[in-house]
Amino acid sequence: MREEMDAVNRNGTWELVDLPHGHRPIGLKWVYKLKKNEAGKVVKHKARLIARGFVQQPGIDFDEVFAPVARMESIRLLLAVAAQKGWHVHHMDVKSAFLNGDLVEEVYVKQPPGFVVAREEDKVLRLHKALYGLRQAPRAWNAKLDRTLKELGFDQSKHEHAMYRRNNGGSALLVGVYVDDLVITGPSTRAIEQFKEEMKAKFQMSDLGLLSFYLGIEVKQGDDGISLNQGRYAQRIVESAGLKDCNPCATPMEERLKLSRDSTAPPVDATKYRRLVGSLRYLVHTRPDLAFAVGFVSRFMERPTEEHMVAVKRILRYVAGTMEYGLHYKREKEEQRLIGYSDSDLAGDIDTRRSTSGMLFFLGSSLVSWQSIKQRVVALSSCEAEYVAATNAATQGIWLARLLGELLGKQPKAIELKVDNKSALALAKNPVFHERSKHIDLRYHFIRSCLEEGSISASFITTMDQLADILTKALGRVRFHELVARIGVVKISSE
Repeated sequence: MREEMDAVNRNGTWELVDLPHGHRPIGLKWVYKLKKNEAGKVVKHKARLIARGFVQQPGIDFDEVFAPVARMESIRLLLAVAAQKGWHVHHMDVKSAFLNGDLVEEVYVKQPPGFVVAREEDKVLRLHKALYGLRQAPRAWNAKLDRTLKELGFDQSKHEHAMYRRNNGGSALLVGVYVDDLVITGPSTRAIEQFKEEMKAKFQMSDLGLLSFYLGIEVKQGDDGISLNQGRYAQRIVESAGLKDCNPCATPMEERLKLSRDSTAPPVDATKYRRLVGSLRYLVHTRPDLAFAVGFVSRFMERPTEEHMVAVKRILRYVAGTMEYGLHYKREKEEQRLIGYSDSDLAGDIDTRRSTSGMLFFLGSSLVSWQSIKQRVVALSSCEAEYVAATNAATQGIWLARLLGELLGKQPKAIELKVDNKSALALAKNPVFHERSKHIDLRYHFIRSCLEEGSISASFITTMDQLADILTKALGRVRFHELVARIGVVKISSE
């Protein structure tokens, strides 16, 4: 607690004043937390002074609150680029980051419990800098960090506002930002060390060395590439569900399983169901083999029943047997291009009769982006369902290509998109089948303009080679394990 108070006073966060008429002070409280490393070992006992921001009123105590953070696809793309080029990835953390954000609004808080100034008990604190818990604190900190990085010569990405690039005599230095965590990489170790010293001169920083643990993801860097997995996190999920010593399953979902929102089975604890599914959703960040099954059980959050809970426990039993699984990004000798796979089922949701789209994007052999999502419209044919899925994949692929171009300082190359439906390809390349396609929403014809301008090249692939098949339906054991291996999900060694 004293360390936190020292940080607050060092930053000039507040001054002791009398409360002006018409203002109401915000209360403060202490929050205590044990910080653990990737092995689950306690590395720090942390006390944080938190403002009770829930009493703030918009237009009085705060205005804008949004602050961008790096998307997980962006971080995976950054790591894949670093792995393929043999760059080291470093990690820095800003100590008490939110205390550095400059406040524009007039905000008053009560004195912190245990640190009330003697004989000044009636006075309050006027904030000059942000505190944790304030509604505008993330935005104030992000604005300060953004301004600092630009002063140091960085250019902000136009396609990912939490990514920055700086040219250092022909070599690039790349920085990804997630609140107070900085992921730093580039070809020059000297440039990375120079940047670390520049940041230490601006803020109180923790230099965590080579990236090994980031947002619950375990990162292993070696001569052959970079590995990502969430083994410890997966173990905690299984233990919290009470399935520590369960019999593992070979697949996360029973083949051809159909469940409805209108199930007549007895209801289960909705809070527990949502907690388990929410935890599994975060596990999908390094486990594309779980994406379809977790997305499927996410459809029943409103009124879960025993049938739905059985499906969730099946996923957990599969996770229990595959905790060491993750992604490995290999080092490559040549520069790799983006390759996408797009697939769809037909009317797989028995409640709405909507189809499920699946997409995968590889940078060379490294899987950097995937998605399994229910379509927004009801497709009348498999051609239409595949066409809608291909358009959604095209939008993601173009964004990835432009971001990759910015990171490397080059013009983005055309993306290769693999589709296993010839009718959908014909519809995308030529305005044929007018009688069958005139009802399709205008937004889904976006892929036509992409093909015409050359930003995407679409080609046919057989169903057996369609890797996105794993994201659209529950597969049998043999086919499922074949696709898991082909998309790059491997067992990560603990060494």
